[in-house]
Amino acid sequence: MPVITKDTIIGDILRINPAAAKILLEIGMHCLGCPASRGETLEQACRVHGVDADEILDRINALQEASAYEE
Repeated sequence: MPVITKDTIIGDILRINPAAAKILLEIGMHCLGCPASRGETLEQACRVHGVDADEILDRINALQEASAYEE
């Protein structure tokens, strides 16, 4: 399972686990199809949207872990 960090590019996060889109949409990142937003790191996107990157990273990694058990 690929490791997702605050330095992981949004486009890569969505490729690794498309279900992470729900978490990103909840923080107000409604332009997931935009090439500019998909090229940002998770940390950059969180900074722009005024949310704690560590909190979002924890949620995405919990989703990753749950997905791994389903496979």
